[in-house]
Amino acid sequence: MKASAFIIFITVVLVIYGLVNSYIFIRGLQAIPAGSTWRPWYIAGFWFIASTFVLARILERAYPGDFTGIITWIGSFWLAFMLYFILIAVFIDLARVINHFFHIFPQSFYENYQQTKLATLYASMFLATLIVAGGFINARNPRVKKLELNIGKVVPGAKSLNIVMASDIHLGTIIAKRKAHRLVAAINELHPDIVLFAGDLVDEDLAPVIRNNLGADLLEIKSRLGVYAITGNHEYIGGAEKAVKYLDEHGVTVLRDTALFIDKRFYLVGREDRDKPRFTGKIRKELSELLQQVDNSFPVILMDHQPFNLERAVKQGVDLQLSGHTHHGQLWPFNYITTAIYEISCGYRLIGKTHFYVSTGFGTWGPPVRLGNRPEIVQIKLNFE
Repeated sequence: MKASAFIIFITVVLVIYGLVNSYIFIRGLQAIPAGSTWRPWYIAGFWFIASTFVLARILERAYPGDFTGIITWIGSFWLAFMLYFILIAVFIDLARVINHFFHIFPQSFYENYQQTKLATLYASMFLATLIVAGGFINARNPRVKKLELNIGKVVPGAKSLNIVMASDIHLGTIIAKRKAHRLVAAINELHPDIVLFAGDLVDEDLAPVIRNNLGADLLEIKSRLGVYAITGNHEYIGGAEKAVKYLDEHGVTVLRDTALFIDKRFYLVGREDRDKPRFTGKIRKELSELLQQVDNSFPVILMDHQPFNLERAVKQGVDLQLSGHTHHGQLWPFNYITTAIYEISCGYRLIGKTHFYVSTGFGTWGPPVRLGNRPEIVQIKLNFE
């Protein structure tokens, strides 16, 4: 990514982040009486917590360690609180506008208006905490999604293939040792023939992955035909070359615009992430180029992290495409945005003769919170004729 474009992007993000936090701050401050001893604590506490996410992004690279980990956790949770505080604040302000014209609030609402505002602040904090806590519990309890798909091709010596697939693990500070151990244990319980990671296996910064020795857990994966992955946008954000090298050293073969003939029975094709040109200035191969040497009489499985241009896989005769990236919004109501952007935001669809599955992902980015969808590991039994 060019330096000028990066600076513009960061500036826009920081301005939006500052404006949203300022709006929440002002609405909260208005609820606290002017002479209250809590006002200075509110001002200092709010801006400290609001700054932790930005501070963590700086410290993760410069000063990795336990203190930075704590700041990262606080900042990550604040992103979820910020979302639901802004939604609650906007809802309240819309209600006030409606009340201005239609007087929907009872008169008792105004008898002690300052007390009403304070009670509304407490109720908003309780509601946001309840939502975030529920989303945190949901994010810590992934499901195993099971599919059985039929491919109309004869594979000598095989009737089916047991695939275990996961995407968007985001190994790092938030998704660390405990979650990595649970991931590996869940995969091994499914006795896979092959394990596929459809991008964003690691988060932006590789340092916490190395510090927590998360690669040791990946080495514990048991799979008859191996463990394969592709790059996602987060590998490129943090530096794809370092991430790929680390994964290769820990039992994960990363396919980078590569097609492999596995077990002389099926092809596995792995694409580079579509954001590769943005971060490196280098293009990724076209799908048609990748499949030139592929014999389509055998099953063809494609991994492409971001589920764009699905018609190209259909045109090239791909049998199964596995993707991730969307998180299906991760936090409600962002799922409506991903549904509008992507032809498939999550789940299974058959287009022509090509099976598509877009996973909601196993981990989380930013807040360790999911609301409106479940984290998952996907088991696909692929049947042949």
